[in-house]
Amino acid sequence: MVLDYYKLRDQPFGASPDSRYLFESQTHREALASLLYGIEAGRGFFALVAKPGMGKTTLLFRALSKLKGKAKTVFLFQTICTPLDFLRALLTDLGVQQVNGSIVELQSKLTRVLLELSQRNERLVIIVDEAQNLDNRVLELIRMLSNFETPTEKLIQVILSGQTSLARRLASPNLIQLRQRISIIARLRPFSDEETAAYIEHRLRVAGWESKRNLFDASAVRLIAEHSGGTPRNINNLCFNSMSIACALRRKTIDEEVVREVIADLDLDPLTNGEIPSKEKSPVASTQGSSSKPTMGAHRAWFPKALAASALIFSISGMSTQARVDRLHPVGVGTPRVEMRSSFAATPELHSQKTFRLLPPSLAPPDRPKPKNSSNASLPPVPSGPFRRVLVQPGTTLSQICAESFPICRLREIHMIQQLNPWLTNPDHLESGRQLHIPIQGNVSSAAVQSPAAPSSDVMPTEIATQ
Repeated sequence: MVLDYYKLRDQPFGASPDSRYLFESQTHREALASLLYGIEAGRGFFALVAKPGMGKTTLLFRALSKLKGKAKTVFLFQTICTPLDFLRALLTDLGVQQVNGSIVELQSKLTRVLLELSQRNERLVIIVDEAQNLDNRVLELIRMLSNFETPTEKLIQVILSGQTSLARRLASPNLIQLRQRISIIARLRPFSDEETAAYIEHRLRVAGWESKRNLFDASAVRLIAEHSGGTPRNINNLCFNSMSIACALRRKTIDEEVVREVIADLDLDPLTNGEIPSKEKSPVASTQGSSSKPTMGAHRAWFPKALAASALIFSISGMSTQARVDRLHPVGVGTPRVEMRSSFAATPELHSQKTFRLLPPSLAPPDRPKPKNSSNASLPPVPSGPFRRVLVQPGTTLSQICAESFPICRLREIHMIQQLNPWLTNPDHLESGRQLHIPIQGNVSSAAVQSPAAPSSDVMPTEIATQ
């Protein structure tokens, strides 16, 4: 669905370490060149150290492709093992059929393999990924591999790749002999803002993006660079989810508001206490009065993801439907609004499971003066007709109530509700127990709402349940 919509051959922000997508930043180029040079010079032991998600494995696969035809390579990634397990995994990758026996017997088999490779003038390169998980006994065994040598060259070249904790372990006094054998230590550093933009464009082009315009606009790229910390894995997650939401919204360009929605969705802070809070922090409240940029989790866009997901599911299944999410309407500071045009507006499947109490109607509140802001001149006037009152339940959003009340929930309907409820300064944060005045339109069922002329004492509270 997403690939077809953006005309891509494959997923540009996938989770697999595809070396085709390696973006060679300055530190990535230096690290790759250092490792290849060290192997060519026969230095024996090397280390690649970086924080999680920096693309170490992808860079190692690129190194393997460069060594193809020049050396026999083994890639080991199951590093939580014993010395015996390590030798067995190494010999299995070298094509040895029988890997049973003691460590001494397996070392003898490895010696025979190395002699065969040496006779063919072929070197052996062993890459150990996630090496920070290795037991000290395994690291000592790896050090002993340096003894496999001739008077003129090392028969084994070893690259230890791991997170920053690997550097701390190698610096410990217990591993001083191994540390002394490591002649090259390559490092990967986070991307700068410019490199982040180039990284996103590079992966899109590799995936088949041919348009001259940018899929992510400048504001979206800046926000991704800020919240990813320049880490490729974080960038991939933000871009992947942004493309998914933008596809559901039928957007050709991804802007800052879509990225903010993804940042809020990926924020794990609300889950650390074991539950999702019913009241989200308002993007308006978090940005007003402050010139600094908000941190991750400070923005929660007003976006009914259930409707967007429903539109995506209907489209994938090929069902004929008018339900779609057309566009985000900016209202206030960084707060998007959604226009919903749907023939399913009255069906319970498009609403979350909430129960609202419909109270007896009352007279409309007195008219309030229009705001002086000229930008509101085109907005509808304060409704003067009948209205009904809805009791706000915990976790209820204005989008749900609006979708309940009108076949089409647009900026016009949202403004009408806000005009009738002067306390509603933040539509993302409805206070539980407060009453909302909802204007009665001609398309609202008269059976559910009484005329304001009817005595309120004669009207019993009614429960309206939506699925």
